[in-house]
Amino acid sequence: MPFPIKKCVVCGEEFELRPDKPGFANRCPECSAAEEDTSVAGPKETATKEQNAARRKAIRDLLYRKDS
Repeated sequence: MPFPIKKCVVCGEEFELRPDKPGFANRCPECSAAEEDTSVAGPKETATKEQNAARRKAIRDLLYRKDS
């Protein structure tokens, strides 16, 4: 059974849609590979313990403050 022939939405080239193809089903392997390379970057800033503690304290103060 042959694989279905699709047309890439980025470059317009026809390609076979294979089950083990990485990336999007409507993009050719070359365009999918270029997209994956740019999206590999992780989060820009990692939260520190001090920031997490400050967040927890602020939420706790907002939730459990006593109205006097």
